[in-house]
Amino acid sequence: MTSLPPSPPKKLGLVIDLDTCVGCHACAVACKEWNAGGHSAPLTDENPYGADPTGVWFNRVHSYEVTGGECGRTVNFPRSCLHCDEPACVTVCPTGASYKRAEDGIVLVNPDTCIGCKLCSWACPYGAREFDDDDGIMKKCTLCIDRIYNEHLAENERVPACVAVCPTSARYYGDLGDPDSDVSRLVAERGGYDLMPEMGYKPVNKYLPPRPRKTAAGATGAPDRLEPLQSTTQGEDHNNRFLSWVDRLLSR
Repeated sequence: MTSLPPSPPKKLGLVIDLDTCVGCHACAVACKEWNAGGHSAPLTDENPYGADPTGVWFNRVHSYEVTGGECGRTVNFPRSCLHCDEPACVTVCPTGASYKRAEDGIVLVNPDTCIGCKLCSWACPYGAREFDDDDGIMKKCTLCIDRIYNEHLAENERVPACVAVCPTSARYYGDLGDPDSDVSRLVAERGGYDLMPEMGYKPVNKYLPPRPRKTAAGATGAPDRLEPLQSTTQGEDHNNRFLSWVDRLLSR
């Protein structure tokens, strides 16, 4: 099995704002387009224009209705690799093909040593691994390492493709190992949280919870019919409440 490097001081990752994500799928399409010719290329597509298309996508967006009617709320939930600090997908790999970079914490797959056993996909609780049927190997989000370190690009373009195209600026990229970075301050200010922290994998990527809705009278607060999302439970903070809500949705 594969060992992990010491936890790196530099931890590159994403912060995703669930309040401003509109579920347009621009991030997923840009990710597919860039990576179809990038580090993990090609990305298989089977029957793309047929009734049952399948393929390799590193970024997927799920949409959930909290309630119906005039008080309804849709939460769009982008999902990709979280580049965990202690990733189970790496430690179960029998060949060392899945590995975590010591210099920046990015989790990658070496296609030359991957045998397609799918152990990493079974170990990942976030569903972030993709099996490429054509190549017979596992593939995943690379955080666009061929963009973020590409000195031939303008500095403001050295961000993951999903971040570059987001029309509502719901995606942020930076060093989450630096408490003074813009992304770390944003997480602190907005109460950003880990997805499924009880698993102990310490995901680097963070989610920002939706802000409270405004009532018809203009007061800040959630309508009664959104109570399952925004209600206050004794002994439970807002982040844990929202995380529990997301976990319930993903488990359906």
